[in-house]
Amino acid sequence: MGKRRAGRELLRSLSKKQKKHLREFGEEHPFYDKVSGRPEATQICELSEDSDKSSKESDSETEVEQVSGYHKLLATLKTSPESESEEEEDESESEEAEESEAEMGSEGSQNIGEAEEGEENKNDVPEEEEATDTAEQMLSQEQADGTDTSCDPHHGVIEEFTDVKHESEFSLETNFMEEESGDCNADSRDSSSSQALPEDPFKQHMDKELEEKEIEKMSALPKTSSQSQWPRLGQVIFSSTLEKHKTFKADKEVDVKQLHLRKPLESTWPKVNKQFLSAVDKAIDSSFTPLQRELFCIMNSYRDLFYPERNALTNGEEIRHAYCLHALNHVLKANAQVLSNNAKRRDRKPGTDSDDYRDQGLTRPKVLMIVPFRECALRIVHIFISLLEVNDKKKIDVSNKKRFKGEFGSDPEEKPPNLKRPEDYEAVFAGNIDDHFRIDIIIASPLGIRTVIGAEGEKKRDFDFLSSVEILIVDQADIYLMQNWEHVLHLMKHINLLPLDSHGVDFSRVRMLNLNNWSKYYRQTLLFSALQDPQINSVFNKHCFNYVGQVAIRNVPLTGSISHVVVQLPHVFRRLEADSITSVIDGRFQFFIDKVLPEYRDAIMSHTLIYVPSYFDYVRLRNYFKKEDLNFTHICEYTKKAAVCRARRFFLKGEKQFLLFTERFHFYKRYTIKGIRNLIFYELPTYSHFYSEICNMLKATDSGADATWTCTVLYSKYDAQKLAAVVGIDRTAQMLQSKKNVHLFVTGEND
Repeated sequence: MGKRRAGRELLRSLSKKQKKHLREFGEEHPFYDKVSGRPEATQICELSEDSDKSSKESDSETEVEQVSGYHKLLATLKTSPESESEEEEDESESEEAEESEAEMGSEGSQNIGEAEEGEENKNDVPEEEEATDTAEQMLSQEQADGTDTSCDPHHGVIEEFTDVKHESEFSLETNFMEEESGDCNADSRDSSSSQALPEDPFKQHMDKELEEKEIEKMSALPKTSSQSQWPRLGQVIFSSTLEKHKTFKADKEVDVKQLHLRKPLESTWPKVNKQFLSAVDKAIDSSFTPLQRELFCIMNSYRDLFYPERNALTNGEEIRHAYCLHALNHVLKANAQVLSNNAKRRDRKPGTDSDDYRDQGLTRPKVLMIVPFRECALRIVHIFISLLEVNDKKKIDVSNKKRFKGEFGSDPEEKPPNLKRPEDYEAVFAGNIDDHFRIDIIIASPLGIRTVIGAEGEKKRDFDFLSSVEILIVDQADIYLMQNWEHVLHLMKHINLLPLDSHGVDFSRVRMLNLNNWSKYYRQTLLFSALQDPQINSVFNKHCFNYVGQVAIRNVPLTGSISHVVVQLPHVFRRLEADSITSVIDGRFQFFIDKVLPEYRDAIMSHTLIYVPSYFDYVRLRNYFKKEDLNFTHICEYTKKAAVCRARRFFLKGEKQFLLFTERFHFYKRYTIKGIRNLIFYELPTYSHFYSEICNMLKATDSGADATWTCTVLYSKYDAQKLAAVVGIDRTAQMLQSKKNVHLFVTGEND
């Protein structure tokens, strides 16, 4: 009873603040040791499990050491997942303490009265304001170091805890992590990531500091190349200036745990990608298709990649899922690095300064995805949501989801029920095909980006948000050739430039690579296309500066699209000479009007369709035909529907001898033109399968004059890639060596 009464007397001698601290930490606050004036009561040892630690603490400890210990104690509370429930318990305990004090009445000693009088003088001040002077000094030091506090420093202890809680809510990795993983603690995440630091490609790529001489070497010296044969990708070309070429092969089997994927991607990726896996892949417990395995191996090495064999019918969605996984993995790693460094900055000792926390760019966007249509953006967002939803219980809250789906989704009633088009057309133009859009991830079309960047001289233009892009993904690059390739070139000229404004950035956290304007040397570019094209190759070769190097897939077509022509048709390939690639345009026009067109002026050569890939060549020919007063009609992508109907009718009935027909119109409409007897390919098609499609239109005319059908193709030595896609690599080599015209006759079978 004596001990219980002594403990009760001790409890009465404490203020409300001291009681609360005693319940939470099992010992009195060190601040009160300085003003107490009496030795510590030994009875405190019976109230705390940490008695050994408290009894060993010396009264001669310095003030800095006390602040550091208290700061570490607060840090342990910040990461507690049950903070909200603990706050509720604290409130209930405070109410119980107030009730017990009311029952005590006036039995308190004179010291208690003095303490209560001091508290009454602070009734208008919140309870948090009773923090110690050392705690205030600590908080002011944190504010000087750049800690994010949004209120008065006197409220620092509580607000610091709240800020950390809110900060963790911005971590996708924390919010959507599996409960059983037990990886909710930021410190444990940081320790696990530090163990994987030597092997993590993200760390290796972003943390490498280039030297000035290396930048000069990349600008002055040409790239060295090497090639290898991969099982699925085929011929792979590696090129780099700095990196020495090592044996780089794709793993036959990929373990998800060895890819350094952040959570929850490890658990969600096998589920999301299950739809593309074959029976063989499932049998070997693989979460990647053979194509995805090799592509992701290159992506994860942070090399630039050009893959020109994307097919909307076969592997388009496989590739989209693979680069979405890589992009999201990169963003989660960058996000985790920032949060980890934020915690380290808070926990560092006052007065210390370190340059080890540079983990950000000059602006926030890190990944830029360029896609042609709104439907593509919609599918990417759905993939992101699927990869972040660990289970049915943890659903992602998408702001403005209904509005987003309404603007980016498609209406089934908009498609005519009797519309029949080739399968590749249906795959490319599925859903909402609006090409003017952008959203904040950033996913945008070339046109959407161009409207934001603006042109030189415009008042409203902004390209600062492109300054710190670390991954650029250009999907379906071939479609931009059918839209406006200038938008892509405009983007490449404005990406990774120094921003015009600071945008409130904390320069102590900005990487030196961004401050040195070397962002383009760290940017990874992933370029996917359905074909090899000189303009796409030019962007990859002239606008990609990744210091790690580039990887390009260069497979040569063994058979061409001419083998898919099902009508018996003689093909005449006429070669034109040109001194340079810039002189080909004028040379082709002069060759056409001097040597080709005179052969078709005769009335017997009526029903002649002239296929023109370039709109500029189309305008030039149209003006010439008008000047020469030739009997012709024309159809382009800008022709109105009524004018298209008239032109098709006039051509079918023979009222118009010539029909100028642009490739873009065929790309967007895929109309079958009836009445064709003679074909002239002013230039080889951009898409090789368009060659067989146009040739097969001749069978749509039941005139019985099959023997009079002709097909003439103009080409030069600079059209080697397009020519190989049409006639195959073997015939291309023969045709480029010989300067004579080549006559081919297709019988409807593969020859």
